[in-house]
Amino acid sequence: MAIIIKPIVTEKMTAAGEKLNRYGFIVARNANKVEIKKAVEEMYNVQVTDVNTLIRAPKVKQRWTKSGLLKGAQQAYKKAIVTLAEGETIDFYSNI
Repeated sequence: MAIIIKPIVTEKMTAAGEKLNRYGFIVARNANKVEIKKAVEEMYNVQVTDVNTLIRAPKVKQRWTKSGLLKGAQQAYKKAIVTLAEGETIDFYSNI
């Protein structure tokens, strides 16, 4: 099972990475903090000091069409915010 699905590369997370040394990842729903810490340390060869997790609720959407009201929801996912040790960095763009 892959624990880390993909990194979160947004303006907000990039700024947090530069200023606070924190990086975001979308992770498997059943992964815990210890597993996330081990996976990030193995994948990026860095030392992780703290892991915060949150589950983003599904966003409900609806719209009116000719056939009536269509309802749906975006998928829920788990997000992990990882704080690295002082002096450690992750470069997501190194292998592009």
